[in-house]
Amino acid sequence: MTTPTRTRTAADTRTAALDIRDVTLERGDGDTRIRALDNVSLTVAPGEIVAIVGPSGSGKSSLLAVAGALTTADSGTVQVNGTDLGRLGSNAAARFRRDNIGFVFQSGNLIPALSAADQLRLAGRIARNASVDPAPLLDAVGMSHRANHRPGQLSGGERQRVGIARALVNSPALLLVDEPTAALDRARSHEVVQLLADQAHRADVAVVMVTHDHDVLEHCDRVLEMVDGTLAPYSASSRT
Repeated sequence: MTTPTRTRTAADTRTAALDIRDVTLERGDGDTRIRALDNVSLTVAPGEIVAIVGPSGSGKSSLLAVAGALTTADSGTVQVNGTDLGRLGSNAAARFRRDNIGFVFQSGNLIPALSAADQLRLAGRIARNASVDPAPLLDAVGMSHRANHRPGQLSGGERQRVGIARALVNSPALLLVDEPTAALDRARSHEVVQLLADQAHRADVAVVMVTHDHDVLEHCDRVLEMVDGTLAPYSASSRT
């Protein structure tokens, strides 16, 4: 793996965008109950892109869920931009998520009937930011020339670019990315992850990316591996 051009440690001098400490999360009932996260800690600085690798079922999706205020940890603390998510009720968590956290999904998850520009306008209205101008956001991800095209007229890589632009509509402190290259070829995969890294550094947004694609890790500032609900330093020799 090529050494990333930019590196950070977990101990950044600025306030962490994401600070997970000693988090435990269990799922299921009775004999099927498992510990999805086992005493997990993770700090991500503004402007840092961190990749999480690991086999299916190791806890990566659970980690995104607690970081994104979608699931409450059983123990430990999760803070985003200094706010303790565990102290928020369900309505407050939904508002906080809307205003501070962006999500990028595997396939872009775009609305088929809307153009690229309208995807962003709708996201702005949902975030109560009706004045959103799609043009600079689409330009930032290299999609201004496709602003009036619908998802069916875009390639997989282009849909992911629009998805990234949409996730940035409300200038989030934290961007959570779930397998962004799963449906892309090698060249497009590198383009999308490099774009994520560029946006993290340019907009000073923290990015946590879950991926099975080890080929794109060179674009990340830090790589960690999740095994059986625990986080550990990544070793290229342990590729799964």
